[in-house]
Amino acid sequence: MSAALQVRKLEVRFPGTPEVRAVDGLDLHLEAGETVALVGESGCGKTVTAKAILGLLDRRCVSAESIELGGRELSGLGERAYRKLRGRKISMVFQEPLTALDPVFSVGKQLEEVLVRHGAAQRGTAHLGAREALHRLGLPDADKLLHRYPHQLSGGMRQRVLIAMAMACGPSVLIADEPTTALDVTSQARVLAHLSALSREHGTAVLLITHDLAVAAQVCSRVLVMRQGKIVEDIQTARLLSDSHHPHTRELLAAVPQAGKPAPAAQPSRGAALLSLEQRRVSHVVRDGVRRRRLVAVNDVSLEIRKGEILGLVGESGCGKSTLAQSLLGIKSADAGNLLFQGAAIDGARAAHWSALRRRVQLVFQDPRASLSPRRTVGESLAEPLHHFAIGEPASRPGKAARALERVGLDPSLAARFPAELSGGQRQRVALARALVAEPDLIVADEPLSSLDVTTQARIIDLLKELRAELGFAMLLVSHDLAVIRQLADRVAVMYLGKIVESGPCRSVFERPAHPYTEALIKAIPGLHDSRGQAQARALVDSAEPPSLLTPPAGCVFHTRCPVAMEQCARVDPPEYRLDGDDPNNKHIARCLIHETNS
Repeated sequence: MSAALQVRKLEVRFPGTPEVRAVDGLDLHLEAGETVALVGESGCGKTVTAKAILGLLDRRCVSAESIELGGRELSGLGERAYRKLRGRKISMVFQEPLTALDPVFSVGKQLEEVLVRHGAAQRGTAHLGAREALHRLGLPDADKLLHRYPHQLSGGMRQRVLIAMAMACGPSVLIADEPTTALDVTSQARVLAHLSALSREHGTAVLLITHDLAVAAQVCSRVLVMRQGKIVEDIQTARLLSDSHHPHTRELLAAVPQAGKPAPAAQPSRGAALLSLEQRRVSHVVRDGVRRRRLVAVNDVSLEIRKGEILGLVGESGCGKSTLAQSLLGIKSADAGNLLFQGAAIDGARAAHWSALRRRVQLVFQDPRASLSPRRTVGESLAEPLHHFAIGEPASRPGKAARALERVGLDPSLAARFPAELSGGQRQRVALARALVAEPDLIVADEPLSSLDVTTQARIIDLLKELRAELGFAMLLVSHDLAVIRQLADRVAVMYLGKIVESGPCRSVFERPAHPYTEALIKAIPGLHDSRGQAQARALVDSAEPPSLLTPPAGCVFHTRCPVAMEQCARVDPPEYRLDGDDPNNKHIARCLIHETNS
């Protein structure tokens, strides 16, 4: 029996001076029903390999001894023949679903187009097949979902819609390119569980492209380690920790953040609060069908950030983390509550006061490629804050920009380059340098590490630790990656449906969580020591879709996210909690009662 996919001596070369050899003599094979991980640092050739197999690159750049799909040779096929295969025999799930899905067509229309184009359904009945495709992925309210547009869905739902499109015609091979990079731990675990189930139930061979070895360890039987266009190690996942031999594999393993490691001791606070929020409320108008309604994204939140400390803000997608961070700089207007900076009230202040605050509070966005102007050089982007805030004399600003690059470990000669000429890790360091060049007291970093491979991520984490010790700035670190939060943060605040449900020193929150939602989030963190399928068996993954701020659960708002007492908690309203000393669910109900009483 032939392999589902067999590739021999694949090479991809891009013209230039010198010529770029992106893939160099690569061999791989996938058996039916097998899930294999392709891991490596950014730029090693993972995505280029996938596109070459699918015929998405200029054919003049690609050569191979053989590319066989279920015994059929693909080398030399024309574009028309490839179009008949893509989606029907081999499919790909792209990394960013919001750009892969068409924003002007509903989810249903896009699914129907796949089915009709490949002859899996007639135009008049394609909507039934589209609904069934969503049901197979465990998406709730499939009938309503068919009429929604991509921007109306959460990140996890968009990713599963993309998987549903890729699997709609039952392909024999599925290539998933970083399908969980930008997802929180619960959405990530859910997407991985569905990929694993599809592979088992339908015999689909899955090639999972990822930079995260902890993710690979959850669902893959084999791991292929790629470096500089070559496969340097092919090893069974069960032997990854004990028997891997290549130095690059060991480097990747060492760089994986481990939530099970003891959290570092918190840095001592340096006096009074630098920034304080008191009963902050932020809302915005959303369209719910034909109606408009006001959605409360941040609801009665109080927190403080002290001088020199790092406060981690965690929670699932859509809980209000980014809205809260943006309200600190006036990007989002608040409905109620106070914002104080060094004890002085900022809300309602004149524009000049906000301008002064924005020099002292700098923002690092999640995607540095989108936040850096493609038309400006790195040096021009770094000089922009200096011009805007009139920092230093004009003649001294290029020197300040060069020193900012050196401070984040980059060569000052990069100032002459454009963002597109840099790697992902270099762009992230430039974004950090741009925030530091204004010499802020506080940095608000919104998911600054989510798009980086583990080795680059580890270098940025070490860099942030060094810079914080040297410069003494405080940081609000917004992240869905609890393992990163554990490595960096002194204190952590857990957010759920617009509210802070728990906060405290990082070590105590991770080791002794006081709220069942925090406990469930921590249990959902992937780890290298997880057995295959262990994370998927956790209650949080098998529970309902993450609650929406538009439709919060009835009764106890936490019952869909709790590892115990889901049915009982769903029937109880907070004022009616009763405690039974012999009830094994007593721990959960008591905690929910404490939370509701405190709030």
